[in-house]
Amino acid sequence: MTALDLSSPVAVVGTGTMGQGIAQVALVAGHPVRLYDAAPGQARQAADAIGARLDRLVAKGRIGAAERDAARARLQSVDELTGLAGCSLVVEAVLERLDVKQELFRALEDIVSDDCLLATNTSSLSVTAIGGALRVPGRFVGLHFFNPAPLLPLVEVVSGFATDVTSATRAYETARAWGKTPVACADTPGFIVNRVARPFYAEAFAVYESQGADPATIDAVLRESGGFRMGAFELTDLIGQDVNESVTHSVWRSFFQDVRFTPSLAQRRLVESGRLGRKTGRGWYDHGEGAERPEPHTAEPAEPPAYVVAEGDLGPASELLALIREAGIEVRAREEDGGTRLVLPGGGQLVLADGQTSVEFLDVVYFDLALDYRTATRIALSHCQDTSARTVAEAVGLFQALGKKVSVIGDVPGMIVARTVARIIDLAHDAVARGVATEDDVDTAMRLGVSYPLGPFEWGRRLGRGWASSLLADLHEREPSGRYAPSLALSRHACATEKREDTP
Repeated sequence: MTALDLSSPVAVVGTGTMGQGIAQVALVAGHPVRLYDAAPGQARQAADAIGARLDRLVAKGRIGAAERDAARARLQSVDELTGLAGCSLVVEAVLERLDVKQELFRALEDIVSDDCLLATNTSSLSVTAIGGALRVPGRFVGLHFFNPAPLLPLVEVVSGFATDVTSATRAYETARAWGKTPVACADTPGFIVNRVARPFYAEAFAVYESQGADPATIDAVLRESGGFRMGAFELTDLIGQDVNESVTHSVWRSFFQDVRFTPSLAQRRLVESGRLGRKTGRGWYDHGEGAERPEPHTAEPAEPPAYVVAEGDLGPASELLALIREAGIEVRAREEDGGTRLVLPGGGQLVLADGQTSVEFLDVVYFDLALDYRTATRIALSHCQDTSARTVAEAVGLFQALGKKVSVIGDVPGMIVARTVARIIDLAHDAVARGVATEDDVDTAMRLGVSYPLGPFEWGRRLGRGWASSLLADLHEREPSGRYAPSLALSRHACATEKREDTP
């Protein structure tokens, strides 16, 4: 099944920001496009707005004047739903309410032909439920674009329970013909991105709620150590706290209140107070005119240790050994079965975050996971009140000698980046095992949809066998709510990999 022919008219119903963006994508690709909105005059205003954006594209040299004029000639606003008769594809981008969407598509079925592809851009509702009331549900699919649709490449092509393979394939190929990167997924709560991304927000909020660190510090660690483009607090301020919380609640309810998707009480209070982020001038941060952005906690300068003793290769943090030597600090190796730590001159230990807490051990400082220890500009350390001041100072000085800023946080199991990445990897394995999508499509979706530096499976391969499963098991032991229990899929993956490596 091939993409829709460029002569085929495409309709967009709902002409808000997302609807306009989708219409622009189809228009620039070469289709005739019709706009409809239930609000009188809204479709015509949307057509004018799209025309203005085309003018800006010409000014930037991205399209020619002739191409713009041709696109404008193909764009039409209609005042009645019946004006969509003859379209080959109708994409809906209206209010996120099941009854509203169902009513719209039932009305469309009386207008368009039976071979017209019907698509919803829903991000949180069930594609199966929306299409369930249709006379021909097999031609109904989800086409979930990301905002802004003209700029972001990802499109999740969602097959409902009744969607025909030919319809899903045609939608997939059409999205690709429009210059997008489509990924195929089954109709499950959150699809790929909004399902797998929940821990990015949830774990940051959990660290904050446990008094482990303030929002500015958590965001800085996620960016400067984890390699994420934005931290969870600044990103939800950008998205809108009400919007982000609504998606979280939708996924949580749809999974029958699965504890892995439990919403944040701190975020609930923020929404209740009307602090919704940039759009209201205040969220986690103050966005008012002249407001100063709070600085992350950064440790004062400390003297580096003269040497460290390496027990083992440090696993995912093995690159640190080369960096320490390059900084002129002696690394003394000590053979130790299963050892993955640095011993400091004062006798204290420096250990990569593993899901345990410093208070359980004698004189231990934990350090967080980094995407790339060479390029990371900040490292988080955690310790308990019983950790000696000398050990903390030597740990801080060591990372400062490597050119890193250091943020010292509370004694949080799994710290910030490590627990977040482990949970993302776990949900990705669980999604693939349940037939939601392929590993490659999950990685593509997370890199393009939310700009993760690595896809979950890419990250898992880099971190090594059993890393995520082991860290989550330790976290689960300390918080046995079920939130951190490794999924069966992740546990099976770790065991299967271990068996392969143990085979002679």
